[in-house]
Amino acid sequence: MAKAGFMAGAKYATASAGTLFTAKDKRGERRKEILSARAQELVEELGSLKGSVVKIGQMMALFGEHFLPEEVTTALHTLENQTTALEWPAIERHLKRQLGEVKLAELEVEQQPLGAASLAQVHKAVRKSDGKELCLKIQYPGVADAIDSDMRALVRLLKLSRLVPITEQFNMWLDEVREMLKREVDYDLEAHTTRHFRHALAEDTRFVVPEIVPEFSTHNIMCMTFEHGISVNDPAVLELSQARRNFIGRAIMELCCREVFEWNKMQTDPNFGNYLLRIGETPEQDQVVLLDFGAIRDFDNEVLGPGREMIRASFYHDTDRLIRALNALDFLAGNTPRKLLEEFSGLCFEAIEVLQDPDRYPPPAFVLNENGEYCWGKSDLPNRIMNRAGRNALSVHFDVPPKEFIFLARKLLGAYTFLHVIESEVRGNTILEPFIHMQEEDDIALVKQKTVTPGD
Repeated sequence: MAKAGFMAGAKYATASAGTLFTAKDKRGERRKEILSARAQELVEELGSLKGSVVKIGQMMALFGEHFLPEEVTTALHTLENQTTALEWPAIERHLKRQLGEVKLAELEVEQQPLGAASLAQVHKAVRKSDGKELCLKIQYPGVADAIDSDMRALVRLLKLSRLVPITEQFNMWLDEVREMLKREVDYDLEAHTTRHFRHALAEDTRFVVPEIVPEFSTHNIMCMTFEHGISVNDPAVLELSQARRNFIGRAIMELCCREVFEWNKMQTDPNFGNYLLRIGETPEQDQVVLLDFGAIRDFDNEVLGPGREMIRASFYHDTDRLIRALNALDFLAGNTPRKLLEEFSGLCFEAIEVLQDPDRYPPPAFVLNENGEYCWGKSDLPNRIMNRAGRNALSVHFDVPPKEFIFLARKLLGAYTFLHVIESEVRGNTILEPFIHMQEEDDIALVKQKTVTPGD
C-alpha cells in the first residue's frame, strides 16, 4: 500500500509539472486527465486487496462526492465490481473453527458462494435433519480486528498519493467510515436488527425478512433462512403488469417513509443487492424480500427532525420553513443572500416532485400518465436537479451538509431509483401524505430551538 501511494504521488507530481508546458486554456482539462489516471491506478492496487481496505474505498465512493475530487470518486466506484471470493478450503476451515466439526456436519454447505463482498461471502446450506434451506453469511477471518490498522494504512496511502486533500471534512468522514465498518462486522447487532425489522413488518404481507437461525450463528457467522426471489434488475420484472409494478413500487416507497418518519431507523445502503422480488400467483401476493441489515442506522431527532422539516417545507413549497430547517442543520453560512436561498428552495421544491400532489404543483407533463400518476420510469429528475444545481453559486454559501442528512438524501434517491428501474406509475403524494405529519410538532419545536438566537 505504501509503495502504491508513493508511486501514485510521484507520477501525479511529475505529470502535473508537465502541464506547465501545456497551453493555458487546456491545463485544467489536462490536470483532470492526470488525476483520473493516477486515481484509477491507485484503485487497481486497492482492488487487489481484501477486507476493510476495499470496503473503505467503496464507502468513500458512495459518500465522498462532498469532499473528494470527482475523478477520485469515479475511480473508487470501480471497486464495487472487483471483489473475488475466498476458495472453499479456506472457508471450510473457518467454518470448522467457528461452528465446530459436529455442528458443521449437520449442514450440507454449497462450496460455490452465492456472492462475495469485501468483508464476507455468502453460501447456501441445507439442514440435513429437515431439508431446511439456509443462508450463511461468513465474515472473512481477521477482518474485524484489522479495521483500525487498515484505516491508518489507507490514510498514509492517500497522503502519499497526494490525490486527496486531507481536510477537516475528510477526517470527519474517515471517523464515520470507521464507525460504519465496525457496525457492519458486528453480526450480533445485525442479527438483532434483522429480528427487529422482521417483527416490525410481521403484519405487512408485502415484505419478507429472513429469520435468524441462532444454532448455526456465531460472532463471525450469521445464519438465516434462505429466501427465494429474483433480482430487481431481472427482465422478468418489467414483464409484469403495470398494476403489479405499481404495487411493488408503492410498497418500497412506503417502507422508506416509515423508516424516515416513524422508526428513525434507516437502511443507508441503497444497493439493489439488498432486495429480491418474489412473484406471487396474484398481484396481491407479490413480495419484496429485504436482505442485509448491516447498514441499518438509528438516527437522532437532532438531525432527522430538521431533515423531515426540509421534506415538509419542500412538499408545501414553503421557503421560510425550508430556510429554518437549513439553519437548524447548519447548512448555511451567515451571509447567504436571500436570492440564493430562494434559488435553493426552488431546487428542493423540484427535487420532491415525485411526491407532490400533481394537481397543486404539476410536474413536467411527460412524467404523468392519463390518470395523473407519476411515471417514475420516464422521469429524468436527477439530471434536471444536477443541471439546475450547477447553474448557481450556492457552493460559496453552503457548508458541507451533516453526514446524517447525506444518508437521508441517499435513502430517498435509492427509493426513487428502485421505482424508476421497475417503471412504477404511482401518485407519490398518496404515499407521503399518511406519514408527513408524524412527529411534526416535535420537529417544529426542535427547529425553533436550534435556530433561536440568544436574547430573542
